[in-house]
Amino acid sequence: MSDLREHAEDIHEQFSDHLEIDVDDVESRLSNLVDEYRVPVDEARRSVTNHYLDEAGLERDALGGGGGDGSELIAVGDIDEDEAWHTVEAKLVDLWEPRSDSIAQVGLLGDESGTIKFVKWAESDLQELEEGAVYRLGNVVTDEYEGRFSVKLNSTTTIEELDEDIEVGDDAEEIEGALVDIQSGSGLIKRCPEEDCTRVLQNGRCNEHGEVEGEFDLRIKGVIDDGLDAHEVIFNQEATEEVADITLEEAQEMAMDALDTEVVADEIADALLGKYYRVAGPVFGRYVLADEVEELAGPTDVEDTLIKARSI
Repeated sequence: MSDLREHAEDIHEQFSDHLEIDVDDVESRLSNLVDEYRVPVDEARRSVTNHYLDEAGLERDALGGGGGDGSELIAVGDIDEDEAWHTVEAKLVDLWEPRSDSIAQVGLLGDESGTIKFVKWAESDLQELEEGAVYRLGNVVTDEYEGRFSVKLNSTTTIEELDEDIEVGDDAEEIEGALVDIQSGSGLIKRCPEEDCTRVLQNGRCNEHGEVEGEFDLRIKGVIDDGLDAHEVIFNQEATEEVADITLEEAQEMAMDALDTEVVADEIADALLGKYYRVAGPVFGRYVLADEVEELAGPTDVEDTLIKARSI
C-alpha cells in the first residue's frame, strides 16, 4: 500500500462519522497536491483535512487524535511539536480568566519538567478542573505560538483526577551574551486573525485556516552566544519594541515606505547585532522566551561577531 493511500485511509476514518466520502476521493486530492503541485505530504494532508473540516463544519479538535486514551504519555517540558496528540499527568497550577465565550477554562499545568498553558473548549463539555488538583489528561492536542507550546482539551480528551501531588519544576533560564544572528521570520510579520489562532502567515496563508487577512505583529528570532553555547531566543512585540526602540506602528510605516517588510528586519539587525544582553524567561522547545531583557555593557569585536553569525 502506498504512503498516500495510508494517509487517505487515515483521513477517511477520521471523517467517516461526519461525511459521506470514499478513500479514492481523499487519495485523489492528496495525489493532486503532492504529484502535481509538489506540496510536501504533511502539508498536503493538512490541506485536505482542512477541506473536509470546512465541508463538515467542524473544528480540528473535534476529530480527536485517532488513538482514544492510548496517546503517548509525555512530560510537559518535552512537548516540542505542533498538532501532536499526547497524554499528560500534571498539576493545575493556575487558572486564568477566559477571554472568549468559546473557552471554558484556561490556565497553567505543571509537572516536574516545567509548566505549559492549557485551554479547555466550552463545546467539548468536559468536567470542571480544580486549581491545585492533579490530573491524567488523555488525548490532548498540542499547539505552538512563537516557540511556546500549549495543550488543548477537546471532546475526545479523557480526564482522571489522581490522588497524588506533583512538585512542579522551574523551566526558566537566564543567559548573557552577544546577539550574533537575527533569524528569518523576524521583524514585521502577519498572524492569523482567527479566534485563538496566532500562527504566522506564509504567503498570506495560515496552515490551519487557509488564506486570511492577517494582523501585523513584531518579533525577533535571534541567537545569543554566551561564549560556550548559542541560544535561540524569541523576543515578542513588547520586548522587540524595547530593545530595538521601534513601535509596531513605526515598523508598518517603514515597510509601507519601502514597499517591503524585510526592511524592518534589516533595520533591527543593523541596530542590535553585536550588542550584549541578559535574557531571562521560560524555555519552550529550543527557544528561550525573553520575558526579561537587559542590555549589558561589553566590548564587542564586530568582525568576530559576524564570523560567529555566519557559522550558525
